[in-house]
Amino acid sequence: MDILQLIDRLEELFNDAKALPFTHNVVVDEDRMLELIDQMRIAIPEEVKKAQQVMAQRDRVMAQAQEEANRTLQLARDKADQMIQKDMIVGEAQRRADQIVGQARAEAEATRVDADNYVVDTLMQLQDQIAKLSNQVSNGVRMVQEEQMRKSSSMSANISEKVEK
Repeated sequence: MDILQLIDRLEELFNDAKALPFTHNVVVDEDRMLELIDQMRIAIPEEVKKAQQVMAQRDRVMAQAQEEANRTLQLARDKADQMIQKDMIVGEAQRRADQIVGQARAEAEATRVDADNYVVDTLMQLQDQIAKLSNQVSNGVRMVQEEQMRKSSSMSANISEKVEK
């Protein structure tokens, strides 16, 4: 399941929770909360795998761009050598080779920049999602702990009343 869907379900669980009178606290279904947390633990590694896949894709694109640049450079060198040998027009051959090399480098750099931007955007989105999830989980843990403390103090008060009687 997608992490965003799990976050939506967590939010829905929170919205469906019963409010405690005169407080900002709510009571949530513990089983549903723990189930969602478990599902999130499973989903987060999937999101990390997706990020790793994006990084691997970026590396492949960069390797392809480098390979293409190398091929283009070799083609340019071969073409320049042929022109020099056949026509003895050294100046023209060098100018054309430089142009091809410059173009190949520009294309390789543009591809690398695009790949880097894509990876950064994807990782930033993942980072935002993880931060939101972490905040929501922290809030859920805090609420459950507060509820446990209230139950403990309530039980202690009940026991004290029974002992006094």
